[in-house]
This record gives sequence, C-alpha cells and structure tokens, in this order.
Amino acid sequence: MGNYKNIIKKLLALLLLLFISVIAVLNLLAADHSFSDSENRMLQQLPHFSLKALPSGDFTADFEKYISDQFVFRDFWIGAKTDTDRLMGKKESNGVYLGADGYLIQKFIPPAEEDLKEKIDAIHAFDQVTPELQKYVMLVPTAVALYKDMLPKYAIIGDQEAYLKKVQQLLHHDIRFIEVFPSLYAERDQPVFYKTDHHWTTQGAYVAYLELCKQMGLTPQKEKEFNIRQVTDEFYGSLFSKSGFRHVQPDRIELYLPKDQEEYTVTYVDEGRITDSLYAMEQLQEKDKYALFLNGNHALIQIKTANTNGRKLLIVKDSYANSLIPFLLKHFSEIHVVDLRYYEEDLISFVNEQGIQDMLLLYNANTFFEDPSIKYLAE
Repeated sequence: MGNYKNIIKKLLALLLLLFISVIAVLNLLAADHSFSDSENRMLQQLPHFSLKALPSGDFTADFEKYISDQFVFRDFWIGAKTDTDRLMGKKESNGVYLGADGYLIQKFIPPAEEDLKEKIDAIHAFDQVTPELQKYVMLVPTAVALYKDMLPKYAIIGDQEAYLKKVQQLLHHDIRFIEVFPSLYAERDQPVFYKTDHHWTTQGAYVAYLELCKQMGLTPQKEKEFNIRQVTDEFYGSLFSKSGFRHVQPDRIELYLPKDQEEYTVTYVDEGRITDSLYAMEQLQEKDKYALFLNGNHALIQIKTANTNGRKLLIVKDSYANSLIPFLLKHFSEIHVVDLRYYEEDLISFVNEQGIQDMLLLYNANTFFEDPSIKYLAE
C-alpha cells in the first residue's frame, strides 16, 4: 500500500511538472498581442530593462502586467477562475461586478486630484488658442452610476456622478457641458446600456443625442423617423471577457437607420480608405461586434454629408461616440472624428486649416478619468 501511494504521488508530481513545462513552452512560443478585442484595451508589452527602473520597482511591476496580459489561453483561465469563485458566492472579478438581472458592471475608480486638474487645464489651454471654436463637453456616466441598485450589497464604488459634476464646475462657462445623466437615468428601465459590454446601446446614444441637440440648437430627428433594425442577438461584450463571468445572456445590437437616407462618404485617413457606410457589418462575425460602428477606433475619420449648410463639427472622442455619430449626419456638412489615443498630429492647426466651427469632446466617464492622452489636447 505504501509503494502504491508513493507511485501515485510521483505520478501526480510528474503530471504537474509536465503541465507547467507545457504552459511555459507555449508562453515562450506564443506571439505577443498588442490589443485585446475581448477587453477593448491595449495589452502590456515586454518592458525595456534598465538599471534605473529596477530599484524603483517599475520594471518588475510592468513585467508582472506583461506576464498577466500575455499569458497563453488567458480568457480560458479567467473563465475557469470566475466559475469557481461564483460557486463560492463571489460576485466580483477583475474589476467587474455580477449584478442583478444579468448586468455586468465595471467599477469606477475615482481619479487623482492632480491628474484631473491636468486634464481640465489641457481643455482650457486648447480653448484659449481656438477662441472661434464653440466647444461642448459630454461625459457619459457608465452603468455603475445608473444601476447602483443592481450591484451586490458589498460592492465598493466611487461616486461617479459627483466627479462628473466637479468637471462641470471646473470648466469655463464658455465651454458648454452636456449633462446626460438625468436623461439616461430616466430611461434606465430601457436597454440604454449593454449588459455584457461597457458601452451604451444605440438607444442610449439616441437619448444623449436629444440632449446634445438642445444645447447646440439643432432640431432632433424623432425616433419614428428611423427604421430600428436588430443586427445581432449574440453579442458578448468586453465585460463578459474581462470578468470571466459566464452563464449570462448575450446582448443584442440595434441600428437606427434613417428612413430618409442621404448619401455621404467616410474617409479613414490613415488607412486611405473611403466607404459610403458608417457600419462595418463584417465585424458582426468577429468577437468585438461593437466595432461595426465606424469599424472601431481610428486616429482620424472624415465624414462628408449631403448637407449644404457649411457647418463643420470636430468630435474628440472615445468609442462611445461611434454609435452616436450616425445621428449627427443630418445636421452637419462635415464631421471630423479624432481619437487622441492614436492621433499624433497638431490638432490646433487641423482645426484652423479645416475651418471648423463646433467641437464636441465626448468620452465615457471611465475613459476620461483614466486615459492620459487628453492631457496633450493642446500640444
């Protein structure tokens, strides 16, 4: 009996060693990825080693993030861990809560005061050098602010709404702040946010569009002027992948297609590609189905419409804007779309060269408070 137990122990140890070795080899052979479609974020790359970074701990911290982000079969391991945690009653994973009614809700982490000040200063600096440009700021609350009652009882979250109001107070009065929280909250019983993804739905974007029209003096298109078309009911979004929570229902994606459709052209400047549609329908076959709106994120997109009013709009944005932009085609001759995370040119010169009259800065709250690229708006 003793020999049998020893054989079992050695066999288990051998299998464990074999498993670790196979995983290690696969990690060495697997190519690094720069972007995660499932989590909709950039992945940590292999950090550059330096003697200066070693004592400070920067290198080891970055290397740990690199190992975590590039670990082979990462999504599978996240799912396995989360299933185990869920069986034990845990309802939080990787910064995402499993809420009531199948909602996956991302945490809000309050920004550092100095970081927020730098971003406001950058907006003001840009405002000073472009005085002829009428500016509007729309910071969209995420689901964590609207669905607090759906969070687990122990959930610890920051007061996102309070920080949005703080931004509104800090901005100069000539910069118009588009407050969309009340309108979205009033429609919270409708599907204004996806359950498995961090974005708002097309219906949520439409609610915000109505508020934007009030501030910009535009006559909004009524909902009855659109054919609302469901293009998929099998959308598992970024929070589904990030959290690893499984056994939740997928979302559906709807498009608001104008009944009175006008022609327009969409130019993806860096790629040198021109199309006549705002929708990349082929993305419905991919993991990140939300990328069907404007084919995802790009440094610069220029849209020319059939409108002859000569009004030109600059949108500085994150991916939340992608599903709102289609509503604006009726109101402008040209729409220039800039994503500062990828745009490397002089934005001030671009505004002057194009003769743009209006600017909309549109971000969801998490991206605005977390993404550093906004600090370089006026550079």
